[in-house]
Amino acid sequence: MSKVYRIRRLIVVLLALASLATVIFNTPDLWQQRAAQQPAAIPTSQASQPTGAAADILAQIPVKGRAAKTGYARTQFGDGWEIKSGCDTRNVILHRDMTNTAVGDTCKVISGTLNDPYTGKIILFTRGASTSDAVQIDHVVALSNAWQTGAQQLSLIERTMLANDPLELLAVDGKANQNKSDGDAATWLPPNKLFRCQYVARQVAVKQKYKLWVTVAERDAIATVLSGCPGQILPSA
Repeated sequence: MSKVYRIRRLIVVLLALASLATVIFNTPDLWQQRAAQQPAAIPTSQASQPTGAAADILAQIPVKGRAAKTGYARTQFGDGWEIKSGCDTRNVILHRDMTNTAVGDTCKVISGTLNDPYTGKIILFTRGASTSDAVQIDHVVALSNAWQTGAQQLSLIERTMLANDPLELLAVDGKANQNKSDGDAATWLPPNKLFRCQYVARQVAVKQKYKLWVTVAERDAIATVLSGCPGQILPSA
């Protein structure tokens, strides 16, 4: 290739670059519009959105700040367990949630086996002064949480119904129940991760049924759990 040819080729390339620069300089809007038409990058870390009945109902529940705990007492939700047809609510739930149950003449569950949903442990329950607490009945939406998210506006009859509603109650490991205390989904979830979707779905169902609200932190925590179980349904009882 001759020196003259190489010089001519270089001149042609330089002229082409100069022409392109002139077009860009004189029509900047055209280039900005083309850039804007390019699809935006989707963040790879973006969490999937929860779906299913539980997520749909969660989206409908009002979001508000937590009200003051002033005036809260367990008696605001009735004087202990209700008794219907000779059976109190605790024993009804024990019989529902345990297997191999033995029931005494007074409707009290004497013994049974609990596959604890909160820890995944198998608990052999025997009624007794030093053993009954091994299995406790948890209010899935803690009553103090309910009080601070709308239950103050309910009547005593409605609050008593809430506290004794099978939808709101689960037989669980006593220590896990104590650890939960009055925590909501933002501060406590069952150690058994396989049960968390069902757990928060039950909270959603209770909140909807009794027209309670959720806090921002509570809603976000529930939504995060539900995002891992697409199609999660609501429990009926």
